[in-house]
Amino acid sequence: MVYIPTVLFALGEGAVIPLIPVFATELGADVPMAALVTSALVVGQLCGNIPSGWLVAKIGERFTMVYAGLAAMVAGVGMLLASSLMLLTASVFLLGLCAAAFGLARHAFMTTRVPIRFRARLLSLLGGCFRLGVFVGPFIAAGLISLTGTELSTVWFLLGCTAVLVVLVLLGPDPERTIPVLLKPTGAAVAEDSGEVVTGSIPVADQRGVFRTLWEHRTVLSRLGVSAACLSAVRSARQVIMPLWGVSLGLDATTIALVVGVSGAIDFALFYASGQVMDKFGRIWAVMPALALMGLGFVALSFTHDIDSAMLWYGALAAVLGVGNGLSSGILLTFGADLAPDRDPAAFLGSWRTLTDAGGAAAPVAISAITAAASLSLATGLMGVVALVGAAGFLRWTPRYVPRARD
Repeated sequence: MVYIPTVLFALGEGAVIPLIPVFATELGADVPMAALVTSALVVGQLCGNIPSGWLVAKIGERFTMVYAGLAAMVAGVGMLLASSLMLLTASVFLLGLCAAAFGLARHAFMTTRVPIRFRARLLSLLGGCFRLGVFVGPFIAAGLISLTGTELSTVWFLLGCTAVLVVLVLLGPDPERTIPVLLKPTGAAVAEDSGEVVTGSIPVADQRGVFRTLWEHRTVLSRLGVSAACLSAVRSARQVIMPLWGVSLGLDATTIALVVGVSGAIDFALFYASGQVMDKFGRIWAVMPALALMGLGFVALSFTHDIDSAMLWYGALAAVLGVGNGLSSGILLTFGADLAPDRDPAAFLGSWRTLTDAGGAAAPVAISAITAAASLSLATGLMGVVALVGAAGFLRWTPRYVPRARD
């Protein structure tokens, strides 16, 4: 009941996302307009994080997921019936809102109920569920299109996944009631849960407003939050730069897909390793290698475009970036959980996820602008610098805000 709904949502979303540009072009969009329609998903996630924090605090994780699933079904129906780019864009935006609500509900649930001693492993598994959707979803989409001959079959798959999700969450055992809330004693340097159990919902008196929470935690959000946004930006940059780099080298689509696919497979295979490292050795021992590998990988790649062995370096560094990204699985979820207040963490997590999503959304825009103004090599190298700046931020601020016993 904790992971299966997440897998269902991730698979449905992962099958539809690659086809959004296709839907847009079939409605008459050119390439820039198709990219704009696709970006509505990220914009929806950005706009949805803070309201989702408020919603989780008010009605709880379970009903937030139910409403997110129902709204995702509305978005799917909108895609099926879309006869204009405006309706398609609105449907994609709504799907982004649902993704924000669903992801935050699961994040808040795990934050309040998972003991610190194995929090990172379970949150890495949660991150792995979302990665599973991104990794397997496109293959499911390809199979469905091959069987049915229409791209809309992927939307029907999304509708089926969300319908099963809603029924499962409504009729299955409620984890909010069966898994107790764990409260930690006050004090910054506490490493373990107190063992005090609080069943049911957190009292309304303890719930604080979203914007009040944002203001109270502005210092940590402006420091570790910005470092986390750097990590999110680098992750997003990898998904944009690797295909573009292959195109700039003159490689065919099959070769590019193979290189990106192998990198994605390495990434997915390592998602649990990150949680093990964080729980056994400390948070910093996962985030530093991840950012260092991606930072140095991008910087190295930026110098290889015009050399004789450019294609060999492309494949090798794609694998390095896959390792780095795999080692970062669950890091943002874990840091968010570590930093969130013990009572009513949803409002804080909404702000935290907004910052990280903003980093991920800004990276493709920055890459496009720098490439147009200068070159793809410069954009790639600067993304490497962003990764190293993020690593420096984590190294500087983690010992201060994530107590050593918990780090």
